[in-house]
This record gives sequence, structure tokens and C-alpha cells, in this order.
Amino acid sequence: MLRFITSGESHGPGLVATVEGLPSGLIVSTEGIASELARRRLGYGRGPRMRLEKDELEILAGVRFGVTLGGPVTVLIRNTEWPRWQEEMSPEPGTARKVETKPRPGHADLVGMMKYDTHDARDILERASARETAARTVVGYLAKQVLHNVGIDVFSHVTAIGPISIPEDSELPTPQDLAAIDDSEVRVFDMRAEAEMITAIEKAKADRDTLGGTVQVLAYGVPPGLGSHVHWDRKLDGLLAGAVMSIQAIKAVEIGAGIRQSQSLGSDAHDEIFYDTEYGRGSNRAGGLEGGMTTGGVVSVSAYMKPIATLMRALATVDVTTKEPAKAFRERSDVCAVPAAGVVAEQMVAYVLANEVMRSFGGDTVKDLVANAEAYRARLASF
Repeated sequence: MLRFITSGESHGPGLVATVEGLPSGLIVSTEGIASELARRRLGYGRGPRMRLEKDELEILAGVRFGVTLGGPVTVLIRNTEWPRWQEEMSPEPGTARKVETKPRPGHADLVGMMKYDTHDARDILERASARETAARTVVGYLAKQVLHNVGIDVFSHVTAIGPISIPEDSELPTPQDLAAIDDSEVRVFDMRAEAEMITAIEKAKADRDTLGGTVQVLAYGVPPGLGSHVHWDRKLDGLLAGAVMSIQAIKAVEIGAGIRQSQSLGSDAHDEIFYDTEYGRGSNRAGGLEGGMTTGGVVSVSAYMKPIATLMRALATVDVTTKEPAKAFRERSDVCAVPAAGVVAEQMVAYVLANEVMRSFGGDTVKDLVANAEAYRARLASF
């Protein structure tokens, strides 16, 4: 099984990701990690920080000559802005030059300050920042390397920004469409919606406001039977929902057409089964998951992102020192980060699926993993 942990602060010297449980023989490269991190910076409406972040990488452990050794893999992402922040974020004893006492609505600021008994929001916001997702992107890259070896592809696309959604008759993209998706300024596959989405972002920017939206993560090539109907904490839809919901600013997660299913009759809600040399379904409303297990169909997970809580026109708050009404302080921010949220959601879906692949097929080496997965698929083919 896989486990990971991230550490580091938004303006600290760097972020660290450590992944345990990877098999030996997995091909890993700094170029591959850097390419995945660059995708996280995509999207119209991103702020100036995306032009400053360069994601200087160093693989610290677990890899030799481009392949994993079987031990924990640790990757450091250095913060190129650290020289400007090393006095304010120093780990050595001292006093902050500027104490942030006016917590921002929609962030972890106030609740975190209360929980950890601090009157400086920076003690909270540095770790709560979505910058942490850069470390998760490293985790997702490693997970995707596992999945690639067993024929599973995971990617995302934007389905809505603010009130603008892709048309209902939009085709479902395939892994071969990823390059076209990433070439879109808003990472949308159906280009009929792109111009309207950009216009909506521009309007929010002019109004000094922000926009949320929806992304869909798709996983192709997933065999039936990953997950469990036996144990509540191994139901794969629950694991996927929890992992995606843990991403900053995600407020709802949908599996397949879950929302529409809740509004439908049972006769219109479920995916009927047929057999023609192999088992198949007439539809995929369940999003590739039934009873906590994969069905063999395309796994579909949609994530709903709230508008970014740091606005150029600050929201009302209270100064925690004086208890007087105030305007929340401002950090550098984006107008819309929905395209990037899709890339991060990919990483979490990839991690959950890779963990289930390792649980189901095991193997200390990539060769063992592949052999076990092939044997499983061969058994299913004869069922």
C-alpha cells in the first residue's frame, strides 16, 4: 500500500513530498515531475505568483539512475521566493515584522488561530495555502507512473467556470485529448465554452472579484473490482470523494451523474448490464463505481470549487486583537484557479487508484505488479 505526507509552508524554503510503498523499478525523472508541476500552473485568471514559481526540484531519496529502489521517495520543491521571506519565515527564535490580525473569511485563518492559540494568521495560512498542492502534484506524478504500468490513464478537464458550463451534448474526452485540453486557456475540452469562460473571468477581475467552477477527473483502463463492498473504509467511491474533498477550496464531490441520479426514477438511473464476449453496460451514470468497487467503466469524479476567498476588495472581518470590525488583509491571489484545481484533482484520484492497485496486485517490483495485474485481467476475461 502507498502512503504519503507533505510538509512545508507557502513562503518557506521549500515543500517536501514523501511517498512510501512504491515498487522498485518505477521510472522517475525530474523532467517528468517538472512537466506535471508546470501543468498545475496553467489556466487563465492565475495571479502573478504563477510567473514567479519555477519549482526547482531535487529528488532526495528513493531513486537511483532514474528508477525507484523500493524505499520511500522524497522530493524537495524549493521556493524561489525564499530569499525575500527568510526573515519573516525564519525557523530561528524571533518576532514577526508584520502580524496579520485580520483573518480572511473563507480561509482557515480564524479557526486555525483559535485552534492553535495564535493571534498571527500567518502561522495558519502558510500551511493552509494551496501552494501545498505542488507537493501533492509530485505524489500524483509518482502514482501515475504506477498506473501507467497497468494500463490506467488519469486526466481532467474543466466543465464549468462560474455560471458558464460546457454544453450538455459535449463529448467525453479520452486520454488522447489531454494535450488539446492543456492547450486551452481554461483547460476545457469543448471549445464552444472557452470564450464565454474567459469573458466571465475577465468580468470578475474587473469587478475585483473571484470565480469558482467544476472539473471532471476521468480514469480510463480501470479493471473491475478495485475497492471493496465489505469494509466501509475501503469503499472506493468514499476514498475518492475524501481525497478530492481534501483539496483546498473544493466544497463538493460527485461520482458519475450522482446529482442527476438523485433526481431520477430508478428505471432511468442505473447502468443496465449486457454480455457480448464480455460484460458491458449500456451507460455509465454510476461513474464506473458500484458497491464501493470499480465496474470496469470510465471512473468519473467531479469536483466543485468555491470562488477563491482572497478578493481584491476585502471582505468584512474582525481584528482578533482589538475585536473591532475591520477589512480582511490581502495576500497575492488569483481570480480563478479552476483549471489548476483540475490538475490537482487528477493527482488525488491517481493516488487513490494507485493505492488500490498496489493493495490488489501487490509486488515489490514493477515486474511483479504487472504480472499480477495481467493475471487478474486474464481471470476476469474468462468469467
